[in-house]
Amino acid sequence: MVSIPGTAKNVPESIKTLTRDLRGVSGSQGPLVGNGGSPRLNSLQELQLLEIMCNYFQEQTKDSVRQIIFSSLFSPQGNKADDSRMALLGKLVSMAVAVCRVPVLECAAFWLQRTPAVYCVRLARALVDDYCNLVPGSIQTLKQIFTASPRFCCQFITSVTALYDLSSDDLIPPSDLLELIVSWIFEDPRLILITFLNTPIAANLPIGFLELTPLTGLIRWCVKAPLAYKRKKKASLTNGHPPSKIAKDSTSGEDRDCHQLYSKLHLSVLQVLMMLQGHLTEKNLYGRLGLVPFDHVVPLVEEINRLSDELNPLNASKEIELALDRLAQALQVAMASGALLCTRVAIKKARLVRPGREHNPIVAAVTRCPPGLANLFFPHFSP
Repeated sequence: MVSIPGTAKNVPESIKTLTRDLRGVSGSQGPLVGNGGSPRLNSLQELQLLEIMCNYFQEQTKDSVRQIIFSSLFSPQGNKADDSRMALLGKLVSMAVAVCRVPVLECAAFWLQRTPAVYCVRLARALVDDYCNLVPGSIQTLKQIFTASPRFCCQFITSVTALYDLSSDDLIPPSDLLELIVSWIFEDPRLILITFLNTPIAANLPIGFLELTPLTGLIRWCVKAPLAYKRKKKASLTNGHPPSKIAKDSTSGEDRDCHQLYSKLHLSVLQVLMMLQGHLTEKNLYGRLGLVPFDHVVPLVEEINRLSDELNPLNASKEIELALDRLAQALQVAMASGALLCTRVAIKKARLVRPGREHNPIVAAVTRCPPGLANLFFPHFSP
């Protein structure tokens, strides 16, 4: 754990004690949080501690000190205190959202960037539970931090897309959360590039952490959504309990709204992909760094093929066609901008499009573009 010489005198005693406890070094008064995961504080005491922490990070003027203290408290250590650490972090960030404590949100953004993804999705789930599930209407509070901490919003979107991968009905993003994210991105598409634009980057990114942008996750949302919602509808009709007319109308209306949101999101993602060539060139990463990794595209297409088979092409032809359209558009623009580093030959070899589906005109444009045209739009690749 990072030591904090020269800063300890400014840190409240309760935070010092908590830091020792989470590091497995109990103070003379005993730990504030039990290593077994159950806090020794009652609810009021925990609330007071969270308020002290919020105020400390708000009043600390040195960003480097804030980051060190935050890391000392909340970086996972692989010990029994990690559950307590994550529970407390979720409550602290949730409080920071509620009272708009920007320094805490900025610290959380850096934490999300530097922490293994398995922990990041736990924080995302805690925030979604607080602002989308527990209290109706509280999503508006989360929505307002867009202007206060865009960096946190970018990292939050990345972690949420890692959490909700649409692999099951339970992992379809809640409609309130979807509306929130689409409203943020539609208002300023560059939001999803903030971490990428403000981070020193090497061509080889570490494995097991969140991606530099939520682009891959957002493409997954847009591409899989038509099929995932069709699967959800099919499941509701085959569970032996047909919905009432009112419930059916309500669900249909909500799904229709969601499909419109995914269309808006898809447009915004394409706009961002079109921006990337200039940014990659400025950072001397054009042709060297794939912000949409090819090894993430392959499993995405496999999921689409599996979903298509599960739904039966005869009953979901429109949804399959829409999913293929969005996938091919995203691949085409990502390849043209240098965000996706692969050739059309690689796409064909990976068997991304099954026999019988090559008739999709946009898929054909990706996989069968004439060499001359390919060289014009994709100068950094040979077909």
